[in-house]
Amino acid sequence: MPLSMVKAGEENTIKKIGGKEETRKFLENLGFVTGSAITVISEIGGNVIVNIKDSRVAINKDMANKIMV
Repeated sequence: MPLSMVKAGEENTIKKIGGKEETRKFLENLGFVTGSAITVISEIGGNVIVNIKDSRVAINKDMANKIMV
């Protein structure tokens, strides 16, 4: 299931990151790596704020759709 469909407050584990190589590298640099725990803090207009590795990161809906949990 893509990260964009996760409800706020749920903790999940990243199973796969899709998209082009440059997109995957960008997300990896932000801390989005397979096996990491991720919690959705809020979702506003399709944009998602998540808590990953003790940091809060905001990503747009396109990026969230590439992250499978």
